[in-house]
Amino acid sequence: MSQSHTAHTFQVDLRGLVDLLSHHLYSSPRVYLRELLQNAVDAITARQALDPSAPARITVEAGGDTLAVTDTGVGLTEKDVHSFLATIGRSSKRSADGGLDGIAIASARSEFIGQFGIGLLACFVVADEITVVSRSAATPDAPVVEWCGRADGSYTIRTLPPRAKPEPGTTVRLTPRADGTEWTSHDRVVELARHYGSLLRHEVTVVDARGTATRVDRTPPWEQRYASPLARREALVEHCRSTFGFTPLDTIDLDLPVVGLRGVAYVLPTAVSPSQRAGHRVHLKGMLVSDQATELLPDWAFFVRCVVDTTGLRPTASREALYEDETLDAVRDALGARLRDWLTGLAAGDPTLLHRFVDVHHLAVKALARYDDALLRMLLPWLPFETTDGNVTLEEFARSHPTILVTRSVEEFRQVASIAAAAGLGVVNGGYTYDRDLVHRLPEIRPGISVDDLDPAAVTAHLDAVDPTAELAAAAFLTVAREVIGAQDCDVVLRSFQPVTAPALLLDNREARHERTRSELAGAADGLWADILGSLRTEAPRAQLVLNHLNPLVRRAVTITERGLAGVTAEALYGQALLLSRRPLRAAESALLNRAFLGLLDHAMHEHDDPATRKEP
Repeated sequence: MSQSHTAHTFQVDLRGLVDLLSHHLYSSPRVYLRELLQNAVDAITARQALDPSAPARITVEAGGDTLAVTDTGVGLTEKDVHSFLATIGRSSKRSADGGLDGIAIASARSEFIGQFGIGLLACFVVADEITVVSRSAATPDAPVVEWCGRADGSYTIRTLPPRAKPEPGTTVRLTPRADGTEWTSHDRVVELARHYGSLLRHEVTVVDARGTATRVDRTPPWEQRYASPLARREALVEHCRSTFGFTPLDTIDLDLPVVGLRGVAYVLPTAVSPSQRAGHRVHLKGMLVSDQATELLPDWAFFVRCVVDTTGLRPTASREALYEDETLDAVRDALGARLRDWLTGLAAGDPTLLHRFVDVHHLAVKALARYDDALLRMLLPWLPFETTDGNVTLEEFARSHPTILVTRSVEEFRQVASIAAAAGLGVVNGGYTYDRDLVHRLPEIRPGISVDDLDPAAVTAHLDAVDPTAELAAAAFLTVAREVIGAQDCDVVLRSFQPVTAPALLLDNREARHERTRSELAGAADGLWADILGSLRTEAPRAQLVLNHLNPLVRRAVTITERGLAGVTAEALYGQALLLSRRPLRAAESALLNRAFLGLLDHAMHEHDDPATRKEP
């Protein structure tokens, strides 16, 4: 038995669709002027494809009750108006099959800014009615057409006599709503025209109610001619100040002819967080697409801000971001290579500027050198690291320490830094981003230098043993200390080491910390989970509290024979060593610190309490 199929047509609520696109596609009402300028530019482009000698002017009249944008572009016939102004999603820059229609048949699609056929809808953000008066240059004998569209989705069309618009082109006029007047005032329109259209190839003029005209600059500073390289640099620096608000450390020219991209990258004079994505200004054929285009450069290039103009990248439908495709990926890689070339040039020709740059942006360079072998070999010796000799370059550090030890964490470095420095050990803090990986690659570019991870046992080996007589005298105190501190999974030993001012040293490692964490979790768990954690038990080495027998406070402490005071003193020394390591404290360690403080305070109060003067209650 055959079944019949009936085709149905989607029912579209025009009012709802217009509201959706005009109020929710765009981020701000300000984009209405960008869309009007873009349509004007594309119309001029289409006309010049037919007649290269045709005028190219855009005039914006603002300051009265209405706002009007007039262009000398190709114009529209009545058929074009029905097709392109009254059909959402159909653009005069492309036909249904993706090719070009008759209006722009002599031009390439890539010459147009807009491709989606929805730009005029942005005007409904500030107005409920839009009037378009147009005269076609492609069909000179066609009448002047007036189209009036409303936010409810309805429109009317009528023809006008030729005198209504003597020359080919289009005028778009709108009367703002009460909540849209701030966006159509003369000063705001001038601001928006300069913001969006400062790099347009065509002449843009804003005229106020008195007829005073304001020209919008249209020549990028990197394309202008200058009397000298110094004059050019000063002009670019001033452009950076006016655009981004800072004086750049340097300027880098960007030029990718394949995608028609030109511009400049400005090097930030101050350090920024690597997680802060840089916002770049991207113009498409002169029209500003975005001033927060984070996708233009690789993530590691957070030390620059860019202004570029391109013809080969695609915008999203809202034209407020770049479309992620293979072209954008290639551009991103090429611009990253340009920044690497700039760094290479500094290393070879301007070491003073390189030093200034590295002092400010060493984290960015470390991020780049980690993945770029050429830059690693060139720049690693210049990069500063936190070491037991202070913040120095690896080149300088390696001169004093042919064997370099590197910690796995910041806490490990802080535990041993003062002791290792006094013992002459060369230790680098490998706990910061990229540092440990980079230090381990130093032998690749400096043969003869050895790099190893720091083992706490290596530090212990450089601590002097205490005289047996002294250790025997401290046996009672050490016994109590080992019982008390043993509860923290830590041993207690007595050694002599520099500096004398350090009473105790806590030697800990990752394996011991992991085992303590596993043990704590196993103790708090039950059932199957406790069994699983128990099966993971390892014989990891315990942490060590090393008491410094050279320290006067420790010398006095080891003579304590009263058990309660000895225990509290041991806890206080352990707590002080914990604080010096600057690692996060566990709940048990915080309780120990509190207990030790109160115990010592209580002992001091009892010691100074005179029974003869104490009154009975």
